[in-house]
Amino acid sequence: MGTISFHRELPKPSTSSSPTSSSTSSTSRTETVNGSHQFKIKGYSLAKGMGVGKYIASDTFMVGGYEWAIYFYPDGKSAEDNASYVSLFIALASEGTDVRALFELTLLDQSGKGHHKVHSHFGRMLESGPYTLKYRGSMWGYKRFFKRTLLETSDYLKDDCLSISCCVGVVKSHTEGPKIYSILVPPSDLGHHFGRLLESGKGADVKFEVEGEIFDAHKLVLAARSPVFRAQLFGPLKDRNTQCIRVEDMEAPVFKTLLHFIYWDALPDMEELVGSTSKCFSTHVAQHLLAAADRYALERLRLLCEAKLCEGVAINTVATTLALAEQHNCLHLKAVCLKFIALPENLKAVMQTDGFDYLKESCPGVLTELLQYVARIGEHSVIACGYGKETSLDGCDVNDRRVKPRLQ
Repeated sequence: MGTISFHRELPKPSTSSSPTSSSTSSTSRTETVNGSHQFKIKGYSLAKGMGVGKYIASDTFMVGGYEWAIYFYPDGKSAEDNASYVSLFIALASEGTDVRALFELTLLDQSGKGHHKVHSHFGRMLESGPYTLKYRGSMWGYKRFFKRTLLETSDYLKDDCLSISCCVGVVKSHTEGPKIYSILVPPSDLGHHFGRLLESGKGADVKFEVEGEIFDAHKLVLAARSPVFRAQLFGPLKDRNTQCIRVEDMEAPVFKTLLHFIYWDALPDMEELVGSTSKCFSTHVAQHLLAAADRYALERLRLLCEAKLCEGVAINTVATTLALAEQHNCLHLKAVCLKFIALPENLKAVMQTDGFDYLKESCPGVLTELLQYVARIGEHSVIACGYGKETSLDGCDVNDRRVKPRLQ
């Protein structure tokens, strides 16, 4: 990470002017935003022979506000090398103009000896500065990254698998002006005060009964946080008995967590809440909490639950989560679940779960979308192996016409 600083002082006034003087300063900082991605290639021997210029692509990954992808050519990128070398490149996979970046491509030694093959811009002086990528599809890398005969007898290839690590450092610049104060302002503790109010029960003026358990709360707090509670407690069609409201179709721990979020604006420790470290049980609670968040129009809580469920996608719970996402219009969560289920290594196992039977019964229309994802993955695997119009991803097709290839 580099820093370039500039300091500028105003000219001193002449002796005939006022004796007062002033100066200002600013600092321009140029540094890198770094990120890395590991790309494993399984079945190397099956990828050989696909043809010169044909590639296998990694999934895209985000660094510095841009998407990137790794491209591996088992038979090389250039016809003149007659498939005697493998080629390796990193490509800009999103729209961008004159993106300046540092790169590092590493072929990992899988013997445990640490003798990795590394090509890096990092940690050394560059004569012409960072590499500049002109547009989407621009590449940096090596046509002759490794001689094939040597690679296939080396410790870089193990169990017919290669492991590649890529680091990208996108160059960013910003200018800082003078700071006129340095008072440390603590973060907001509003949620802490409301949370303590819930715990103390002082001033509570409404009760909720959930599965026989009673919860005390404050009407104004609930109304301020949820339009559904506002209508229920103060609207023209409000409940007649607001002293104790019975909540149906919800588990007591879920309602307790809902109240905790309303007052604290944060989720409690889920393992402590459920009394278990089981990931499956935590997922179960998050599923029910998402439904409760949608029921009471708590959008931030709904998104928190979506994020937690995305992190916990697993074979035995993903079908139920997909049904939930469909029922509550959680589009991002739905896409994550469909992509997970459609993977060839997951599809058969998911179809054998009870959750998949529930999905077929409750949301039959989703199965059509699932088939589309399965077909899309099959199509992408063909494209990623280079079967299609041969386009050189440094920006020209085989006829040397300028193109902007579409990176999947």
